[in-house]
Amino acid sequence: MSDTERVTLTLQQLEDYRCSLDFGDGQPPLIVDEPPPLGSGQGPSPVQLLLSAVANCLTASLLFALRKFKQDAEPLHCQASAEVGRNEQNRLRVLGIGIELQLGRTAAELEHLPRILGQFEEFCTVGRSVAQGIPIRLWVRDAGGVLLKQPED
Repeated sequence: MSDTERVTLTLQQLEDYRCSLDFGDGQPPLIVDEPPPLGSGQGPSPVQLLLSAVANCLTASLLFALRKFKQDAEPLHCQASAEVGRNEQNRLRVLGIGIELQLGRTAAELEHLPRILGQFEEFCTVGRSVAQGIPIRLWVRDAGGVLLKQPED
């Protein structure tokens, strides 16, 4: 018995750099595009898709950890950014990702928060996978703006 799963999608070029992503399972297709000057910016770019996958996965992982301890900190909010620049070979790359998660409640209203914050990143399949090649800096704040977790550098 294997614990692996294959996730697939189909991409079809529509015009220039604009493509349609079909995820199957009856989900609506997603139009993606490169920003100008290559494309016309008629959909999210590959960098935005990567960033959204990391942000969504970390948010879902925090929600999972909170619910595991029966804590309601909703609604969660996430602000994400990617630093795009040139590497040593002068090729554009995602050099780093910054994620700021905000809880919908104050820390004082929640139990087990240190344990939750200490483990939720480990539940994030996409974030942990991407972090093997791209540094991810993560901050977590409560509803009052109090910083609860920050990067360790």
